[in-house]
This record gives sequence, C-alpha cells and structure tokens, in this order.
Amino acid sequence: MDRKRIWGWWFFDWASQPFHTLLLTFVFSVYFAEVAQRHFLHISGDLRVAGAQAQALWGYGLSVTGIIIAICAPVLGAVADTSGRRMPWIWVFSILYVAGSAGLWFLMPQQPALVQAVVLFGIGLIGVEFATIFTNALLPGLAPRDEIGRLSGSGYAFGYLGGVLSLAVMLALFQETPGGRTLIGINPLFGLDPAQREGTRFVGPFVAIWYALFMIPFFLWVREPRGPRQPVRIGAAMADLWTLIRSLRHRHSLAAWLASSMLSRDALNALYGFGGVYAATVLGWPVFLAGVFGVVSAIAAAIVSWAGGQADRAWGPKPVIIGTILILTGVCIVVVGMDRQTLFGLAVPSNPVFGRFYVPDLVFFGCGALIGGAGGALQAASRTMMVRHTTEARATEGFGLYALSGKATAFLAPLLIAVVTDISGNQRLGISPLIVLFILSLVLLVWVKPEGEVEQ
Repeated sequence: MDRKRIWGWWFFDWASQPFHTLLLTFVFSVYFAEVAQRHFLHISGDLRVAGAQAQALWGYGLSVTGIIIAICAPVLGAVADTSGRRMPWIWVFSILYVAGSAGLWFLMPQQPALVQAVVLFGIGLIGVEFATIFTNALLPGLAPRDEIGRLSGSGYAFGYLGGVLSLAVMLALFQETPGGRTLIGINPLFGLDPAQREGTRFVGPFVAIWYALFMIPFFLWVREPRGPRQPVRIGAAMADLWTLIRSLRHRHSLAAWLASSMLSRDALNALYGFGGVYAATVLGWPVFLAGVFGVVSAIAAAIVSWAGGQADRAWGPKPVIIGTILILTGVCIVVVGMDRQTLFGLAVPSNPVFGRFYVPDLVFFGCGALIGGAGGALQAASRTMMVRHTTEARATEGFGLYALSGKATAFLAPLLIAVVTDISGNQRLGISPLIVLFILSLVLLVWVKPEGEVEQ
C-alpha cells in the first residue's frame, strides 16, 4: 500500500469535515436559526411560531439542495467513469465549496438576507457532496479489499479530529460569546466586531480557508490510477447508467442496500442539519454553547469512527450499521420527547443540576455524543458496504449510485420536518419523521448480504 497516497486521501476528510461540523451543525446553523427566529418574531410576535418558521425555512432550503444533488450525482459519476477522470471534478466542486462557504459572511444580524444565506449554503453543500463522490471512488484502489473497512473508518476518524480542531480554533479565537469575547476570554482576532457578530459570521470564510489549506496534501499526494483517457460522452454515460440501474432488478442485495442507506443517511443528515436549529430555538442555546456541544460530539465521533473501523474489520460492516441505526433511532425518540421543561411528559427540576446546566441541556449533550459517534461509524461502515457492492473499474459510477441513494430522497427528511413543523407549529414533533425513516432502513437490511454482491 502507498502510505503517502492513503494519507493524502484521508486529508480530504480532514479538510471537508468543518463544513459539516461548523456550518451544517454547530455554528452557522445555530446562528442562522437565531437570526431567522428574531426576524420572524418581529413579524408574528410569537416566539414559538417564529422558531417553527425558522426551522421550516432551513428545511425547505436543504430540500431544494437535496433535489439538485439527487438529479446530478449519478450523471456526474457515469460521465467521470466514461472519461476516466476524477481529479478535475474534485477541483471544480472544491471551488463551489470555497465560494459558498465564504459567502456566508454576509448574513447580517439585522435585516438578514435569509434566502441568500440558504442559497450560498446550498452551493457549498453541493460542492462538498459532489467532491465526496469522486474522492470515495478512489477508495477501492487504495488498499486490498480486507483493509478497506479500516481505511474508511480511520479516514472518518481523522476527519472528525479535523472537525474538533477547527471548531476549537473557531471558539477560542473568533466566535464571540454574549459578553463580546471569545471562549478563552480574548477579543476576536483581526478586529472582528462582536456587535455586528463578525466573529460568528467569520465561520464561513474560516471553513473556506481551512479547506483550501488542507486540500494541498490531497492534491499533492493522491494520483489517479493510470489508464486511457476518453472524451466525455454524455449519451453513452447515461446509457451505461440506465443499464446499471436496470440491473438492480437482479441484484437484490445491492438494491436493498441502496434503499436502506438512502433512508438511514437521509435521516442522519437531517439530524446533523437540524440539531443546531433545535438547540437554538427549542433549548435557547447561544452559538458558543452549541459550539462546546459540537466539540463533545465530534470527539465522540472520532473515537467511535475509529472503533467502528476496527469492528468493521473484525465482523464486517453490516453489524456496525445495524447497531448505529438502533442508537440513532433512540436518540430521535428522546429528542421528540423533551423540551425545556419536560422529558417524556415528566417535569424536570427547575434548577441547574450540574454547574449551570439543566437536565434538558445534559440530555441533549448526551444525544449529541451519540449522534456524533454513531453517525461517524455509520457513514464509515456504509462506505465499506458500498465498496463490497462494486469494483474498482466501476467505482465512480457505483458511488454515483450510492450518492443517488443517499440524495434521491435527501429532500425528503428536511421536507417532512419542514411540513410537519409548519402544520403542527411544534418543532419537536417536526423531528418525528426521522424515527420512521430509521426503522424502515433497518427492515431493508434483512435483504442485504454482508459480503456484498459484486457484479461479474
């Protein structure tokens, strides 16, 4: 195995993870929810309704982005396989990642351009998702089959460590607390103005800079396997893709796996995407507390991703996938059953029980650790399971289908959350569709063969 090439491949996870950690989950989404809730409060005068409207807007934005990804992902994978090129696509979508992330700086605390922020976030999300398709497609060529699970899990663990470090740097040096200083008690660097929330808004440019810097080892050390370069033939690519889709009728394990992963990853991404919004608008957490929460969950994710990779290597990916989905289902049940005053309908103590933390805060901290840990292990094991259902020669196309399965209904979970939240006016009930999605994904795993079903 080429250790340098493997480390270069791992650096994509390190470089890209801050988008999920800082933007999707723990800093920007919380700031967006806070600003949007305040904006809608001025309109409706009802805090609960304003929180629901903020969650619904975020959900509709993620839904539109999910539809775009679902339509384009398999096409891009098929085109890349016919041309034999992957690295140029990674460059293109890296540019979208950087541009979309950096543009989030312009979400002001007063008179906020909410739709513009959702659009820019969507551009960055499209960039990271499409770049991931092509980097994942390089995985089968990195090592022997029996080492893939360990490499995949270690890559996710390395990525989550990058997420922890980037979040710690953001909280320590830039993001202002309500008192105007950072978490370590200094003024935000570069003269960023706390009154204009510039320390928090800097999270977008910070994520863009982080990615640009740490993708350097990837582009220096990772090389595509040598092979013939063909011109892009979209018609031929789509014909091949359609043939592959039709073959799913006879490949029951692969079809069941794609359907199961479609539901489980959709629900997991919704948990990531709405955790910060829930914390800000239901529990009333400020951005810096959500950031501390993010450090806890990211550390758990790094540890459990590594452990999940070892378990994957020992027992295969399927047992890891089943265990993590059960954990995530339990987390959703807890989240739906709690608010600031109650837990499953029972009143919680009205005084802090640990430092300044109340029972709901501690419960949600525990949920965050479980989401981070189980989510990381689930994604790593899912990547391994997909490798068992494809070949190196068809890897990009296979992972295009995998992305399609993960994104074909990527709009569904956010849309269901948005619609249920809109109809009920209750953010907690809005999370309940995720329970159904996780359970359905477990049922579909019955037909998935642990060793895969590689087409001959």
